Amino acid sequence: MEPKTIKKIGVLTSGGDSPGMNAAIRAAVRAGFYYNLEMFGIYRGYEGMIQDDIKRLDSKNIAHVLERGGTFLKSARSTEFKTPEGRKKAYENLKSHGIDALVVIGGDGSLTGAHLFFQEFGIPSIGLPGTIDNDLSGTDSTIGFDTACNTAIEAIDKIRDTATSHDRLFFVEVMGRDAGFIAINAGIGSAAAAILIPEKKMPIEHLVEKLKIRSKAKKSSNIVIVAEGGKSGGAGEIAEKVKKFLPSYDIKVTILGHLQRGGAPSSFDRLLASKLGVAAVEGLLQGKYDVMAGLINNKVVYTPIKKAIVDDKSVDEEDFRIAKILST
Repeated sequence: MEPKTIKKIGVLTSGGDSPGMNAAIRAAVRAGFYYNLEMFGIYRGYEGMIQDDIKRLDSKNIAHVLERGGTFLKSARSTEFKTPEGRKKAYENLKSHGIDALVVIGGDGSLTGAHLFFQEFGIPSIGLPGTIDNDLSGTDSTIGFDTACNTAIEAIDKIRDTATSHDRLFFVEVMGRDAGFIAINAGIGSAAAAILIPEKKMPIEHLVEKLKIRSKAKKSSNIVIVAEGGKSGGAGEIAEKVKKFLPSYDIKVTILGHLQRGGAPSSFDRLLASKLGVAAVEGLLQGKYDVMAGLINNKVVYTPIKKAIVDDKSVDEEDFRIAKILST
């Protein structure tokens, strides 16, 4: 497709928020100003697009947002946008503002919406991988993943203090939906006794045996990291099963939950978001449509959205091997 003349770009964040979204918005808007474009904020994601919650942005809107977690454009999940009628209404609102193209920041559901919108109405769009889950292919890391891992490790370090003081066994549940990226990274970074992730099923008997071996080795604390979408169940369920085998253990469960979504983005996430925000605007001007901008080997790449959301991205086997070695 030949590049279209683009003068006005709308930016939105959708789905679950992630640290670095504000940095991505800021970068896209500043890049738009650099190329003499008009930039519009679409508030509350696709729901705001349907409700015409769309405002032109200026430099004041993006001042002092780089270091803030969350998203100043707000986010929401829209059931109406999943219908052809809802998307038609959203399209009419975009045209009423003269918006020529979109930058969509979010996870697989958000990028799926951008793909459908392009297919149905031809609105050029580029997606940015804004999710703590790191489950999109086409990028080594998603925006917010590094910060979520840092937050999880910081929390686990504090849990270890009390685990060591009382000889307790802690099961700590981290986010990640059905992907184990946060769990494996946080587990390695916090010296976990074991890591349970959706990609690898560990029988309870194996976990119990591992804990017994560590007990004989006089380990002062045991922390087991559990990914929320694990095949063996959540942290609470697994703790109950282990308790039947090890009734003498003082077992505690901590679910980190949405704590991992918040907080100021790390320097890595700020840099990643900034690079991809600029890449989104430049990609649109170059005629790259219906793609996701990502970073692979520190180089910007554009991957078709359909491929980015469909291709499986699994935990690196090398990471899992290293975690196994370090937990013995």
